[in-house]
Amino acid sequence: MTRIRKLTCFDYPKIKKMISYLGSAEGEFFSKALLNEPFGLISSVLPLKYKFLNESYILLDGKEILGLITIEPALGNHYKINITRLVFQNNLYDAGKQLIDFVTSKYSAKGATSFIVSVDECHDELLKLFTDGCGFRQCASETLWKIDNFPQNTDIPCGFRPFNNGDAKSVCKLYNSEIETIYKASLERIKQEFEDPIFGGYSQFYKNRYVLEEPVKKTIIGYISITTSDNNNFIIDFVTNDGYEIAYDDILKYAISEISRRRTVFYPFVKQKNYTRTTEKLGEYLRGKNYTPIQNQIVLVKHFYRPVKTTENAIQVFLFGENSKIVTN
Repeated sequence: MTRIRKLTCFDYPKIKKMISYLGSAEGEFFSKALLNEPFGLISSVLPLKYKFLNESYILLDGKEILGLITIEPALGNHYKINITRLVFQNNLYDAGKQLIDFVTSKYSAKGATSFIVSVDECHDELLKLFTDGCGFRQCASETLWKIDNFPQNTDIPCGFRPFNNGDAKSVCKLYNSEIETIYKASLERIKQEFEDPIFGGYSQFYKNRYVLEEPVKKTIIGYISITTSDNNNFIIDFVTNDGYEIAYDDILKYAISEISRRRTVFYPFVKQKNYTRTTEKLGEYLRGKNYTPIQNQIVLVKHFYRPVKTTENAIQVFLFGENSKIVTN
């Protein structure tokens, strides 16, 4: 008989054996996660809005681990849940479905309103698992480009500076304004998602953020985040105001100069969000530089809408397509 429970440090040897074919990087990830287990015990009993660590669950058949899933509430918006890892034994897609259904049911009951996962477009069976099996829908896509022959030791462009929490409102407005209308409902962010969280130091990822200001009015017209999980591969993600002519060369020069302050050997990548107003222009730039697209991920979402509280003994009456509410005594 199968059952699902939280991952503990005692499960690590079995998990390591289960994912050994993936190489050492995956094992290192779990090692780091298990080091936080004492904090995880605290986080696991907190209400959803106070959780500060990711949480993993395993599916067991007796003592055998059939699969694992990891979720992480979005920083600043704990009602938005990211599914960051799904592992199951070869072709045991039903194990994956059980784990997905478990976390969506568990966390929606705690108040979560949306679940998001990014799946490589080449994984057809996994896409079907989320869409046909678990009720997710394809929302958008993101492309990762490898940056070769990038400029180093060049003049640093002006106008950029480190992000601070006082910029969160302006950056949020910029970010949301550049999302294409059809994607806004699913992909818009709130101001708190751009603020530095209290427990940000426990995140699995290291992130630095910067803004680009218009020189006269000091309006924020660009936002850059640089993320790494291994201090070796760095993902440069940025959004710019479509109303300004902003040189992508300058953005990359600045971002790479900031990375090179920390590392002498590194590999930069650019994330192209294919749901923003500037995605076609960015794509033309990257192709023109002969950079290489190495991965395209499909963004899948599942929403749980909170029911609106109604007056006691309310009756819904539909008259010729009009919706009226009558309250009885």
